[in-house]
Amino acid sequence: MNPAPAPDSDALLTFDSVAVTLGGREILSPTSLVLRRGEFVCVIGPSGCGKTTLLRAAAGFLVPSAGRVLRQGRVVTAPSRAVAFVFQDYGRALLPWRSVQGNVALALEAAGVPAAERGARIKAVLATVGLVEHARKFPAQLSGGMQQRVQIARCLAQQPVLMLMDEPFGALDAMTRETLQDELARLVREQGLTVMFVTHDLEEALYLGDRVVALRAHPGPGRPSVAALVEVPIARPREQLTTKEHPEFLRLRRALYGHLGHD
Repeated sequence: MNPAPAPDSDALLTFDSVAVTLGGREILSPTSLVLRRGEFVCVIGPSGCGKTTLLRAAAGFLVPSAGRVLRQGRVVTAPSRAVAFVFQDYGRALLPWRSVQGNVALALEAAGVPAAERGARIKAVLATVGLVEHARKFPAQLSGGMQQRVQIARCLAQQPVLMLMDEPFGALDAMTRETLQDELARLVREQGLTVMFVTHDLEEALYLGDRVVALRAHPGPGRPSVAALVEVPIARPREQLTTKEHPEFLRLRRALYGHLGHD
C-alpha cells in the first residue's frame, strides 16, 4: 500500500489510500498522491490500469471503495463547478445544435452568470484559445483540434481551481496534438491552473508534466497501482524539438519506459 501523503499546506488535491472495486474486481489499488496548487501532473499507464478511474474519483463522478479524495482539505463526494473535466471525445462533449459561443455559454449558464455579463466573458475566453473568429460556427464546421479548443474554452469559462483532462489529444493527428500541447502549456502558465492530465503517451506526459505518475498494468493485493512518481526538472517554456532531444528528457523517458514495461 502507498503510504498516506504527508500534510501539505499547498495541497489542492489529495488521494488518501484511494481504491476502487467494480464488479468484484479491483480497478485501482490503494493510491496516495498529492497535487499542489499550480502543478501539472500527468498520469500514464497501459489501457485498463485505472488512469480514468483515478480521474473520475478526483472529479467526484464516483466514490472510492476505500480511502478518500480531498480537494482543498474537504472530502470529495460529488462533482463541483470548481473542477472542470475535459473529455477525450470532444465530438460528444459539445452540443451540435449550439454554436461555439453557445457551447461556451453553457458553463456560464450553469454558474448563474447574468446574461448581460456573458458576452464579454465568452469573447475573452475564446480569445484565449484563438477562436474569436469562429464564435458563430457550429461543431460540425470545425476541425477536431478546434472542437477540442471549444471544450477547453468552456472549461476555462468555469474559472475552475482544478482542470482534469482525460486523454484530450489522443484522437488528434500528431501535428495538431503538438500545437494543442503548446497552447495548453501556455494557458497553464498564464492562468496558474492546476492540471491532472491522463495520457497513454509517454512523451506527452514528460513534455507537459511537472511530475509524471506511472500506473502499473496489474495492481492487486500488496501491489499498489503507482509504479513510479517522477519529477520532470526541465525548464519551461518547453519546445517540441529541443526539449525532446534534451538529455534529461531522454533519461526520464528510458526510466519511465522501464517502469511501464516491467509489471
